[in-house]
Amino acid sequence: MTHSSSGVGRFYDAFAAGYHLLYPDWNASVARQGAALDALIRSRLGDEPSHATSRTPSEAPLDAPLDVLDCACGIGTQAIGLAARGHRVTGTDLSPVAVARAAAEAARRGLQLPVAAADMRQLPFTDGSFDVVVCADNALPHLLTAADVRAALTAMRRTLRSGGLLLLSTRPYDELRRHRPTATPPQTAEHDSRRSVIFQLWQWHEDGERYDLELFQLSAPDDTGPTDQWQVDVHRSTYWALTQAQLTAFATEAGFTSVSWEPPARTGFFQPVMIARAA
Repeated sequence: MTHSSSGVGRFYDAFAAGYHLLYPDWNASVARQGAALDALIRSRLGDEPSHATSRTPSEAPLDAPLDVLDCACGIGTQAIGLAARGHRVTGTDLSPVAVARAAAEAARRGLQLPVAAADMRQLPFTDGSFDVVVCADNALPHLLTAADVRAALTAMRRTLRSGGLLLLSTRPYDELRRHRPTATPPQTAEHDSRRSVIFQLWQWHEDGERYDLELFQLSAPDDTGPTDQWQVDVHRSTYWALTQAQLTAFATEAGFTSVSWEPPARTGFFQPVMIARAA
């Protein structure tokens, strides 16, 4: 594992306990994102049932659940949502702390979610293990070089069955690179009667494509400390703001076909989604 990937793992290790605070209502987001991704899966593979075991699409029942890999599952936002829709989901993430929480959150809901700590560039699965690979919520742009992006997409392609589906989402970087924002608006939430505020500062690199992110998480005082002191946590990472054209080219090079992008207005998912098929 490289120093860079180790740093990303530490970023999410430290953030795992409070990651749900990014959402005003995390449980509602889990359900909403799972429904949106499930609709995309069904619209693309609904007439091509699971390739599970040795069955061909025409031999499998139409309503058969699919084998789904969420290769950047974090605390389970998308993986749990898809498992709740009936799919057989496996979750991996660079952060062992995050995947442990994902498994625990799934178990609390009576769902099975096998998890493993794994680098998306070196996925620990045999070829053709899954019908669908999900890489959502701006995970791929943690990879900062063309070689690493190619390695990750090639690993995703390898683990997919022939004709399998890739769903990958990022921030709307075509627009963001034009405007190069330096901060995000503050998000406020309240959980267990404790208020929190989250905002981000972005420092763009000279190449205009990469940026350093500082995520500030402010939590109101709880019953265990001084009543006038907010807790402040800062998490730092770096991203590559890949445009849709750049990611399409990388995906095609990795062996994907029929690459297209769908905006949030058409999918109900909160980020643009790249949809591609394994050749």
